[in-house]
Amino acid sequence: MKKKTSALAQLEKKLGYKFKNPSFINRALTHRSWAHEAVPFGRDEEVRQLHNEALEFVGDSVLGCLVAEYLFHAYPNVTEGELSRMKHCLVSANTLARASERLGLGDFMRVGKGEEKTGGRKKQALLADAFEAVLAAIFFDGGFKSAQNFLKLALSEELKSANPQSAAAADYKTMLQEHLQAQGKETPHYEVVEMIGPPHKRVFHVEVSWDGGSERGEGSTIKSAEVSAARCALEKLGDPGS
Repeated sequence: MKKKTSALAQLEKKLGYKFKNPSFINRALTHRSWAHEAVPFGRDEEVRQLHNEALEFVGDSVLGCLVAEYLFHAYPNVTEGELSRMKHCLVSANTLARASERLGLGDFMRVGKGEEKTGGRKKQALLADAFEAVLAAIFFDGGFKSAQNFLKLALSEELKSANPQSAAAADYKTMLQEHLQAQGKETPHYEVVEMIGPPHKRVFHVEVSWDGGSERGEGSTIKSAEVSAARCALEKLGDPGS
């Protein structure tokens, strides 16, 4: 019992929040694989009450609301499209997984034996889901303000660096990566394949490749060429967000 209390105290220190009802955070960090092993012959509703998927669902909505509220006040003069792109970057699975890694949430997750063997604690999708579930746990336990404080702590780096320019550049690349991840494919690879023109007026050609295809894009900088390639790839893949 002391060990559990010590672990909870350590986690609460990382989260910057102390739970009144620890059952919320216990459930938030419980993967369905653990729940199925804990109740091997239980009814579905019993298993659902143990794992974090319902909390993840709530956390997704709370996250969207909090990020939208932050951006509304931080950038009062930008367009709705710019706000949308910044929000998309901030709530992306990659951003949430990165924040989870900083908080060390993987170390505290309860996962089944099979998931443990396949490196479940380090999987980006599981870490992103856990982040949303933890946010919901704090929201239910302490309310909107507590959830807001946690988000500002957990995403402090991303919130500080968020701006319309970087969001516009990263948007297509983020969407491409998430599109491929949703299909169980690895992260796309970008490579400069050609540089044309004099130094003061150079055009870069970049190829993005993934399991099953590749596309090229061009731009006056490597970053803009990567964005162009990602946009072309999304069009080729038929992603509705492109």
